[in-house]
Amino acid sequence: QVQLVESGGGSVQTGGSLRLSCAASGLTYNSKCVGWFRQAQGKEREGVAAISTGSGITNYADSVKGRFIISQDKAKNTVYLQMNSLKPEDTAMYHCAASRAGTWCSRPYFEGTYNYWGQGTQVTVSS
Repeated sequence: QVQLVESGGGSVQTGGSLRLSCAASGLTYNSKCVGWFRQAQGKEREGVAAISTGSGITNYADSVKGRFIISQDKAKNTVYLQMNSLKPEDTAMYHCAASRAGTWCSRPYFEGTYNYWGQGTQVTVSS
């Protein structure tokens, strides 16, 4: 059974940092597209970052570029999202998602790219 489990969310003040983790079981992150999405209350889910685990190529939404870093630890089968300089508008439930093996990250923010989703971890940034 495939499971993606996010952790690391919490409450921080503006300018603070958090590191989210997405640990996988039942699959490995080899040759997959892994993305982080967020959904704020009353808004649609949006993609914020993605990594092609085979090549290591990363992609960021304009809203987080320069502040967030997506990375992977293959030995731990975990993908991370380092979030720096957090703003109140970053407040949301953050979900990670993974594709099946061999899926290109050509459309990293298209939800149809992904086959597996985690339950999410809440991030709250106060001003």
